[in-house]
Amino acid sequence: MSKEEKVCNESILNTVGNKLSNVSEKVMPSPLIFALLLTFVSFILGITLAGNTPLQMVDHWYAGFWNLLAFGMQMALILVTGHALTRAPQVNNLIKKLAGLPSNNPQAAGLTALVACLVGYFHWGFGLIVGALFAVEVAKQAHRRGIKLHYPLIAAAGYTSQLVWHIGPSTSAGLLSATPGHIYEDLIGIVPLSESVFSIYAILLAILLCIFVIPISFYLMAPKNEENCKTIATLSPKLLEQDEHGIEDEKIANPTFGDKLDHSRLIAYIVGIMGAVAIVLYFVARGFTLDLNIFNFIFITVGFILHGTPTRYANAIGEAVGGASGIILQFPFYAGIMGMIQYSGLAVIAAQWFLSFATASNFPVVAWLTGAVMNIFVPSGGGEWAVIGSIMSEVSLALGVPIGKTIVAYGCGDMWTNMLQPFWAIALLGITQLKARDIIGYTVTIMLITGPFIGLALYFFPY
Repeated sequence: MSKEEKVCNESILNTVGNKLSNVSEKVMPSPLIFALLLTFVSFILGITLAGNTPLQMVDHWYAGFWNLLAFGMQMALILVTGHALTRAPQVNNLIKKLAGLPSNNPQAAGLTALVACLVGYFHWGFGLIVGALFAVEVAKQAHRRGIKLHYPLIAAAGYTSQLVWHIGPSTSAGLLSATPGHIYEDLIGIVPLSESVFSIYAILLAILLCIFVIPISFYLMAPKNEENCKTIATLSPKLLEQDEHGIEDEKIANPTFGDKLDHSRLIAYIVGIMGAVAIVLYFVARGFTLDLNIFNFIFITVGFILHGTPTRYANAIGEAVGGASGIILQFPFYAGIMGMIQYSGLAVIAAQWFLSFATASNFPVVAWLTGAVMNIFVPSGGGEWAVIGSIMSEVSLALGVPIGKTIVAYGCGDMWTNMLQPFWAIALLGITQLKARDIIGYTVTIMLITGPFIGLALYFFPY
């Protein structure tokens, strides 16, 4: 069979994904450069559209630069604690067992997408790391068995947790709106998760995306011919040299008293028990309400219990911190972009333009598109909601659309363009040892595929 015949034998989705991948390899910058370019674009738009002077825009940039420090720390903890949990022996062994199931490209891509989506639905940070580690493990085990997998596609499938997370319980906008004292409490009150991501509206959408659309699309996107594959051995050969196990305790021949404390299971379990009691007391006092702080607290508690010693958990956290480097460096720049958009009036201009089309029936779709555009400039669900949540809430109330429904629709937009905005891929790229340009063609393809499904679901699904 000729090369042309082998290419023609591939599916339409595979062809589209490959074409977009080829384009992204040539034009896609690194996530940091992407953030800096968006800074310049926001600066220019603030001058041309909002009528601000260059000095005013610089002032807005600095005014917003440090506004996300607390939220950035919460996001970093979600990512780091989620990563640390995957390195616990129990979780690590489960990942290895599941990763050995696929025997060809379609099975590997579909299963990786399914695992990433299901885990990411419940916890975006955990899902991001599990998806990345699972993609690597699938590729490594396939290499050992002589199966050639298209590694960029498998890694892209591992990133799909970021396409479903904002309609799950780790939703930033939903958790913020459910937290007493949030910035819009005077306007919308406390919005429990039962009215947003735990509504039938969001649950049906999650089932549609997580179980059907995304895994099936990646299954169909996978190349059938091994000659068309770029393998892990070609792109990330160093990963094949690693023998990954869960984090293990250091063996000390003559442990001192301090060493025994460092490696004490008793101390880890006491912390775990105290944490478990605190979690129970929290839910007894507040009911089943989640916010960012309790989410992180739960993962820290479970991490201590599963790792079993303070040192083992500390080592897992230390290993995971590198994946949060993008948050640490880039969050201030995105906060600066947020400052320019918010203080210059660009946010109001953009939101009002989108919302000028809104009616009670199409408002969820309009909110979705608004969130999608805003996410490109401010890739933080909570940060975006802080910028445009007020105007979206006011229109939602004026049109008689439930606030919980608006939060879900906005969240769909935020997560949808994660497939184009490479910020949250930083941790996955570090784990898979790929570049953003390697996977963006495939993530943009799944973004285009899921768009009609999301739009129709937001319009027609019951609330």
